[in-house]
Amino acid sequence: MMKSIIFGFLLVSAFIISSCKTATAEYPKANIHEVVNSSDVTLVDVRISEQYSEGTAKNAVNIPLADLQNNMEALKGKKVVVFCNKGIQADQAMEILKKNGIEAYDGTTWKNVKAIQDDKPKAQ
Repeated sequence: MMKSIIFGFLLVSAFIISSCKTATAEYPKANIHEVVNSSDVTLVDVRISEQYSEGTAKNAVNIPLADLQNNMEALKGKKVVVFCNKGIQADQAMEILKKNGIEAYDGTTWKNVKAIQDDKPKAQ
């Protein structure tokens, strides 16, 4: 009897928690290669400036993760690809951007984004 009460409580709790997720803007799944190479994308390197200056993707701007929230106005209405060294900060940046209604895509690492740019088919 006690086990079924506890199980019922846990089941109801799980349902309540899962139904309280914050609504965020969802954008269609896109091919990251197409997004990175599109003419209207803003590439954002979320690493600290010292890391950014050591190497980054072509045409990338540096907005460190700690400063991202303060730069929402500059990113509103833009298609943004975020990246860092290993993808961890990029994941955090994705959450911040999506909560603020920014169309954001995860480029994972700067080396990944650079490789996508370098692999871009050349115009004939």
